[in-house]
Amino acid sequence: MDTWAVPGYTESLELGAGASGRVVLAVHEETGVPVAVKYLSESLRTRPGFVQGFRAEARLLGGLESPYVADLYEYVESPDGAAIVMELVDGVSLRTLLTRAAPLEPEAALVVLKGSLLGLADAHRVGVVHRDYKPENVLVVPDGSSRLVDFGIAVDVGASAGAAGTPSYMAPEQWTGAPASPAADVYAATATFFECLTSHRPYTGDNLAELALQHVDGPIPADEAPEAVRDLVRRGLAKDPVERPAHAEAFVAELEAAAGAAYGADWEERGRGRLAALVALVPLLLPSARNAPPSTTTDTARTVLGREAAHGTARAWLPRPGGDARLRRGRDPGRPPVLQPAAGPGRGAATGGAGTGHQ
Repeated sequence: MDTWAVPGYTESLELGAGASGRVVLAVHEETGVPVAVKYLSESLRTRPGFVQGFRAEARLLGGLESPYVADLYEYVESPDGAAIVMELVDGVSLRTLLTRAAPLEPEAALVVLKGSLLGLADAHRVGVVHRDYKPENVLVVPDGSSRLVDFGIAVDVGASAGAAGTPSYMAPEQWTGAPASPAADVYAATATFFECLTSHRPYTGDNLAELALQHVDGPIPADEAPEAVRDLVRRGLAKDPVERPAHAEAFVAELEAAAGAAYGADWEERGRGRLAALVALVPLLLPSARNAPPSTTTDTARTVLGREAAHGTARAWLPRPGGDARLRRGRDPGRPPVLQPAAGPGRGAATGGAGTGHQ
């Protein structure tokens, strides 16, 4: 396991781990605010391209401010590691809920889709394409609302970044490495919506080639979804991105019209209540319910978000107790954030706001 830790935070336990790194629960020592810290794995940190990608995750999200996306507080780098300090979302992954309770009732599935589309819409508004929307990257909190997390492979709209994503949720054009577009995120969100409704993914295959062929040429399985939402499935899973809603915000309007017509004006309240009930069945999986002996460290150089980059704007700030830190982020038009070095043992660093999430 990686041993380097971000200075100024007391860590308690690991929330998750994967090939790209790990996420730990920590507390900001100065303010007492709980946070999630995402560390780039040691094996990837020694490869320059991955460090640049990790920095890009923070840089892309410098101007993304959304109640549907987890916030990034600080990007930190030293000779011994790299980390993103994030808002701690006290929720469980949609994957966890689907494993225990799929299929979801249509109102609950619609609530998940709407919350995710609103988060994607805020990203699309500042020119960011997520590219890896899936149940693992949606966190459902105790009130039944959801948050979108993990922008690890996000890119600018129009970027030619090659084929990337999670195969079961990749739009046809992602398989060919077409320039990134919001329509691909709409496709992935709809594939997840379909899985919520049916308890299985829209397409399967014995290998990647077969799965790719299904996404590119296979019939849209809309008839497996409840009749009231079949048109949403057809629109969102259209093979040609031109035939899908152009961006997430446009799809939200279609969703609300279909949901209201089929399930009544209170569909969202009922759906959120059902999701809240499902989260209540797994309370010990919430980060707030998990404890472990704390550990601390002191360390050296850090690279933090400063003020001049490609996307959005944000003033430097520190998380504070007793409220939503997102509300305290200042906005400074014309001075978007960038990465600036600030080295020295024990030296505090300015922080920059942005938004991302933990796995």
